[in-house]
This record gives sequence, C-alpha cells and structure tokens, in this order.
Amino acid sequence: MNARSKSRSAARLAAVQALYQLDMEGTPIAALLHEFHAHRLGATIEDVTYAPAEEAFFDDIVSGTDKRSDEIDALVSARLSSGWSLDRLDKPMRQILRAGTYELIARPDVATATVISEYVDVAHAFYDKREAGFVNGLLDGVAKDVRK
Repeated sequence: MNARSKSRSAARLAAVQALYQLDMEGTPIAALLHEFHAHRLGATIEDVTYAPAEEAFFDDIVSGTDKRSDEIDALVSARLSSGWSLDRLDKPMRQILRAGTYELIARPDVATATVISEYVDVAHAFYDKREAGFVNGLLDGVAKDVRK
C-alpha cells in the first residue's frame, strides 16, 4: 500500500470516529475538524500512534456526510432488510455505512471496489467478520443504486 493509500485509509477511519463524535455530542463541524487536525490525525494518544491522514479527504468525508445526511440515510435505509431501520444499527455501524455511502455518491474519483474494501477494513477495526460482511453487502447494494 502506497503512502497516499495509507493516508486515505487513516482519513476514512478518523472520519468514522469524527462522525461518531458528531452523533454523540453534536460538536459543530468546524470545531470537530479542528480538533481532529490538531489532536488526532497523526498524533500519539495513549501509546497508540495514528497514521497521518489526508486532511482534505478527511474533511470532505466528514463535512459531506453531514451535509448530505438525509440523502445518505435514505440510500442506506433502502438497502436494510425489511423491519430494520438505521436506528436499530449501533452508532459506529451507522457512521461506517454513512461515510461509505457518501464516498459512493460524491467521490467518483474513488473506485467502487476501493470504497467498499476500505470500509470493510474500517468495520474490522470495530467488529468481527459478520459485521464486516454486512458492510460489504450493504455498500455493494448502495453502489448498484448510485453508480453505473
């Protein structure tokens, strides 16, 4: 994996964490981005060194996911099994699916397979194999809806 790929992977993981924080605390986007730039991206926290992240890419995912949340939630909800709603998913899973869906609708410069694979990897940071498979299937369905 090249340096750009690593920095984008780090940006995606950080974006999911930032979106989770936004969901939990309602931190204004500008303050949230500043906090991550100043204290998280590439920092060492509790003996864990975070990889340097591509800041502009991180900012785009966080800001874009927030701005287009209604559209994104509708796309994700349409792919959930009957009887399931976004509210039934736990908070980290919602943010993984939202960020991945944002990339699928707003970042045509990133290949579909790359988006799906990257968010499956993010899911592995939080969950076991079954949940990663869920992310794979759901984002694949969204991709079929939004990409030709």
